[in-house]
Amino acid sequence: MNSSESSTDLDQVILPAIPPVHLLSGQISALQVTDRLQRGGHIVGRFEASGLVGFKVAAHGRPLRVQVSLSTDDMSVNGWHNGQTEPQGPALPRLVQVRSQGRLRQCVLLKGRRAHAKVAFELSADEIPDDGLICVEVLDIMEGEGISEQVRQAASGRVLPDGVAGLRLNKVVFELIPESEFDPDTLDGLRCEFSSLVSAGGLANWNRRQGLRVLRSGMLVINPVFRDTFGSSGRLTLRLGAKAEAASLLPVTWRRMSSELRWLGHAGRKMCGAASPLVERVLGIRGGDMGVPEQSARSNITELTLPDQAQWPLLVLIAPRRGVVPTLESARVRE
Repeated sequence: MNSSESSTDLDQVILPAIPPVHLLSGQISALQVTDRLQRGGHIVGRFEASGLVGFKVAAHGRPLRVQVSLSTDDMSVNGWHNGQTEPQGPALPRLVQVRSQGRLRQCVLLKGRRAHAKVAFELSADEIPDDGLICVEVLDIMEGEGISEQVRQAASGRVLPDGVAGLRLNKVVFELIPESEFDPDTLDGLRCEFSSLVSAGGLANWNRRQGLRVLRSGMLVINPVFRDTFGSSGRLTLRLGAKAEAASLLPVTWRRMSSELRWLGHAGRKMCGAASPLVERVLGIRGGDMGVPEQSARSNITELTLPDQAQWPLLVLIAPRRGVVPTLESARVRE
């Protein structure tokens, strides 16, 4: 009996995704594998905990660019799939890793209930099997192999445990790699995060793509990016600034002070250099402590220069300073 005779009308026809394609639902046949993800109708799905998705993609021996959109909302809590809808514990940021085909690609920092982040990476032709199955894993920073123990120790208590719980997987994009791209000399803070070079808590408003980026988590991730684009080679220099904390976010005793006194105090710290951010440590997500960071401070600006790190993400920890909040002003590449 041949295969046509043995098939029935109930057999599901698996239609692979044909790049370029935006996958916006969990109800498509190209989504072949899920682990700890509940499929959605208007999104790909929502993770119960660290898990993965696997898509059948018609790559036809070509390299592909992959973009993954993640976000949080009111249901992004541990146990949401069992009816738990209330946040548990302090409102800490989430630090998660995104892997594909078994390899770490980027890390994402998400803070708040309306945070959106984009992960972007490329797969070479030899990373895509003949059956076209491309897997994307989203794991908490404390899970999986190959993460530096120093990173996990530094993140412990500063990030939310089980940070993937309730995370939305909004869409996955597969597209062919363009032949050339515009490569600017400098990116401001928001465009650094929009491009996925930096992850500093996720953007609440994707339409606002220019300006400085406030770093309320006291940390940020520097990610590897596409080849031959901004941040993929050379030494990356981050320009970090500081701004006076809003009165509503200060302790009660500070809120009693007038706004004039707060700003005068901030101006005084700028004059003596005490307002500039201080980078405590730079940690390779895989390699751990990278030694004393190269930084210089003037007024309320610190310039942090990082080594060429195109292969793995870096975690940058910023020391807290009372009354001020650090910002990412811009980034530039030095050859």
